[in-house]
Amino acid sequence: MSFQAYLDAIEGKTGLTPRQLVDQARERGLDAPGTKAGEIVTWLKEDHDLGRGHAMALVHVIKNGATISGKHVGSDGTHGDASTELWLDGKATRPGSATP
Repeated sequence: MSFQAYLDAIEGKTGLTPRQLVDQARERGLDAPGTKAGEIVTWLKEDHDLGRGHAMALVHVIKNGATISGKHVGSDGTHGDASTELWLDGKATRPGSATP
């Protein structure tokens, strides 16, 4: 599953865009330096019923922003992403996406 696909699945599971979840994390202080991934994972499990894999995708975005490594960009595999920039504002508003 691509990184973007994880974020899209999170939106489907929670009804919230990744940006909304990042904003919630910021409001809780979970974006502070030194915050452990486990703290964020626990919050996402307790409040949004997300499993570890999906939560870890959000941990990356909360801690590092919406940019990912170009390692899988353009690859044809299941982990291939179209860009190093992740779209956080919802599947329906992503440029080039089909109308839901």
